[in-house]
Amino acid sequence: MVHLKEPHLSGLGRNPAAPVEVMVRLAAHAAGRHGLTTRKGQLPDAVAEALLAHGGSDTAVSLHGDRVSPAMRRRIAEHPDPAIRDAYADFVRTMVERGARMSIEDLVEAYDRVPTELAASSDPRVRAMVAVAWQDRPITVQLALLTDPDPGVRAAATRSEHPGVPDDHYERCLADPAVQANIARRLPLTFDQFARLLATGDEAVLHAVAGNPHLTADMVTYLQGSEDLQVHVAVAYSRHTTPETRDRLLALVEAENESGRDDAGLALHWSPYSPSWLRDAPLAERLTYLQCPHVVFRREVAASRDLPDHAWRQLDEDPDVSVRRAAAHRPDTPPQVLLQLLRAHGDFSHIRPMLVDHPNFPRHELRGFVEEQGPRVRILALKDLELPPADLRGLAASAESFLRAGTARHPNIPTDLLELLLTDPEPRVTDDAAANPLLPRAQMDRILAKAGL
Repeated sequence: MVHLKEPHLSGLGRNPAAPVEVMVRLAAHAAGRHGLTTRKGQLPDAVAEALLAHGGSDTAVSLHGDRVSPAMRRRIAEHPDPAIRDAYADFVRTMVERGARMSIEDLVEAYDRVPTELAASSDPRVRAMVAVAWQDRPITVQLALLTDPDPGVRAAATRSEHPGVPDDHYERCLADPAVQANIARRLPLTFDQFARLLATGDEAVLHAVAGNPHLTADMVTYLQGSEDLQVHVAVAYSRHTTPETRDRLLALVEAENESGRDDAGLALHWSPYSPSWLRDAPLAERLTYLQCPHVVFRREVAASRDLPDHAWRQLDEDPDVSVRRAAAHRPDTPPQVLLQLLRAHGDFSHIRPMLVDHPNFPRHELRGFVEEQGPRVRILALKDLELPPADLRGLAASAESFLRAGTARHPNIPTDLLELLLTDPEPRVTDDAAANPLLPRAQMDRILAKAGL
């Protein structure tokens, strides 16, 4: 998060080219400390000392592990101020009390105990956090957690697929209200177990059962009688459902969604269900879904890697862009398909790898993206690490702040343009400009002087 009042200082603190002397001066300001504590890599001892001197326990929270040298870790561990000495451990303990997920490494460092000892802690909140964080725990520890007297611990122990539930604990877990939903969503069920879970009347258990990938055809048929809209979607996505039943169920949920029912919209767009089984289906079966009227099925087919050329051509021309994007992630996507897709719709930075980084993408075409109308398309020009200054100046004049911020981060930006973006009215832009390693030392000193540092 950018410190809105002093984004220059926060960005300068993140700047990988900032000398130690600059970082030490930054430590005297809250925004500078924020940037320093979020920068990558190990902090020099002098900088860590300055952070402790000016930020006290607030900044000591971030001074742990590989963020500081072994000598500095010893210095903090022996600090006369207990608030500084225990800052990181206190933070981790507070997060555990609030149920915020921490890594097993965090727990070991904060509590100064090995994982097996933490798993046997007298505090059920610690045991539950270990059950979530230590996923490669031995079976002896898992058995202790599965039989823990605290229901929250037992629930945490079954939240992930691994390390799983041994066969001889299966029935016990299925009868435990604390873990029924976790077990019901992933383990194979007999029809009797299936019926007993539904008889609980627990909605969470019902939804978990409905999404179980191991359901048999008779179980799926039984669920068709449910009036729950999420179950309708789960049944519609099942491999055992006929096309006619699938169409009927999804049409019913879509009609409810159009009528304004909130739970219908959640079932259609936010449920955890998908026809993921289709990815492992025989090729001949997958090809029958190329014409499926429901996008989610075509998208699953597009996630394949062994389709014939005619199928890829059809998917590349699918009316739904999400299907075309899924197909474009295959290893041998033609360059022209990638180019046309990105020129028409841009890319998604939250889906990795991005399509613009596909090995077949014609990177020599990136420069031409500066002429595109859509800002979400135009920003891809910044992927050209040698984009000419003239093009960077054009992007820096954009109305969209995310384009100006992207320009401020560019490794080929001229110094005068970088300094211009330091005066941008949008804090995110000035923060990114100050964090660019091309920023001259003289400009760093001017930023510090203006802040009285």
